[in-house]
Amino acid sequence: MISNLAGKEAPKEILEDIEELIECYYEHKPDVNIQNQKVSFGTSGHRGTSLKTSFNENHIFAITQALCEYRKSVGINGVMHIGIDTHALSRPAQISALQVFLGNEVKCKIANEDAFTPTPVMSFTIIEANKNSDVLNDGVVITPSHNPPSDGGFKYNTPNGGPADSDVTSIIEKRANEILKNGLNEVKALAQDKISKSDFLDIDDFITPYVESLDSIIDMTAIKNANLKIGVDPLGGSGLDVYKRINEVYGLNLDIVNEKIDPTFSFMTCDHDGKIRMDCSSPYAMASLIKLADKYDIAFANDPDFDRHGIVTKSVGLMNPNHYLTVAIWYLFSNRKEWKNDLGVGKTLVSSSMIDKVVNSIDKKLYEVPVGFKWFVEGLFDGSLAFGGEESAGASFLRIDGSVWSTDKDGIILNLLAAEITAKLEKDPGVIYQEFEKQFGKAYYKRVDAPASFEQKAKLKSLSVKDITSKTLANEEIENIYTNASGNNASIGGLKVTTASGWFAARPSGTEDIYKIYAESFKSEDHLELLIKEAQDLVIKSI
Repeated sequence: MISNLAGKEAPKEILEDIEELIECYYEHKPDVNIQNQKVSFGTSGHRGTSLKTSFNENHIFAITQALCEYRKSVGINGVMHIGIDTHALSRPAQISALQVFLGNEVKCKIANEDAFTPTPVMSFTIIEANKNSDVLNDGVVITPSHNPPSDGGFKYNTPNGGPADSDVTSIIEKRANEILKNGLNEVKALAQDKISKSDFLDIDDFITPYVESLDSIIDMTAIKNANLKIGVDPLGGSGLDVYKRINEVYGLNLDIVNEKIDPTFSFMTCDHDGKIRMDCSSPYAMASLIKLADKYDIAFANDPDFDRHGIVTKSVGLMNPNHYLTVAIWYLFSNRKEWKNDLGVGKTLVSSSMIDKVVNSIDKKLYEVPVGFKWFVEGLFDGSLAFGGEESAGASFLRIDGSVWSTDKDGIILNLLAAEITAKLEKDPGVIYQEFEKQFGKAYYKRVDAPASFEQKAKLKSLSVKDITSKTLANEEIENIYTNASGNNASIGGLKVTTASGWFAARPSGTEDIYKIYAESFKSEDHLELLIKEAQDLVIKSI
């Protein structure tokens, strides 16, 4: 159900009390006997809120100590790079993490006192730090991504620059909860007032090297020469200075329409449910930029840690993320002549099947994986995957010469790619997608969220093929039922059911008390709604 506040400026009464949020971060102590207060790594690290005692100082102390122990056990002894976004809990969590890293004599690098570091910049920085290095360097990004202002997040990126996979996070998670249970007795922590004096801490400029290398992955000259009028809204996120630096280095005609940094995110328009959520793929959260679409040749936005992209065109307004991913894949393989012919295309299994059709048309190999960008890390790092993308507007791809750029989602390069496409083809990505619809048919896609308890989510996660007794779905014969992804045979943590002209997937959220149903029809809106209804009925019976 769509809230009356959706797409409207956030009223003062729903803004977070930042002072209370930070006070709770330090005062609330988690109880590991309560499931929702334990350390829990989802698809993008540990997330929670201090108000519910799910993201607090003790969590960060425990996670960081566990991470120090893990690094030592696997021989990672280089620099720990630490970046934060603009959420209110990010700065306190960085301080807590530094206390423990420095207490364990781990060499750390952070940006200067007032700076923020986007996720893709951190991934790029880790990869660059490990080139020609005799030690292994890694990093932490402290961010809950697009989640509401009350939330905090802590994500570990390994020496390949990408988010740690479940084999690593399960070790850290288990040990962190043991440390919490033991009352933090094993935590080695430096006093806050000694952080700045530590010999193990360095300050660095993460942004400039990233920006100055952008011309190795995007045709920045083409964008400049086309003199496109570009609008960008950082949505109060960590990459504001990235766009300022891009203008300085490349001289683009780029307007930053909102330069506000405010931990309440009071400038946002509310999302579909009336909450403040910096989701650059949501037409409600993006309402302010969408209004400016006619003013620019191309416009775009990012979420607070800049790992997601939101593309606004004159032709269609805010592009559906699936539509833009399809265009990006087609364009890159058509224009990156230095790329090898045998490169694969990575997509999550809940992304549109229009991607499958386009990838097949250009004779490339599709690599379908469960939800989570971590599944693309190895392929992007070794250069076997040219592109990895997920329906939630996160993607990355290789440099123009086919070498690795970032192994985490990079909303900055996806935004700049939209400008490159518009500059070189003289039509925006929305027009190109409309051409795909004429060629392959129209895709009707929708995601539905519904409340689910911890126990219900666990049941959904453990569904098997045998649990589906029906032979048909939305009046069509069921062709396949998957509980493991076709690309890497990894568990979906739910299931996907396909027919000749549609499919649905159901899975529990790793970060919220909801389950998600994704569905797509190549027939009609009515067929899509029938897919969703039958999928919901199936899930309800199962959990």
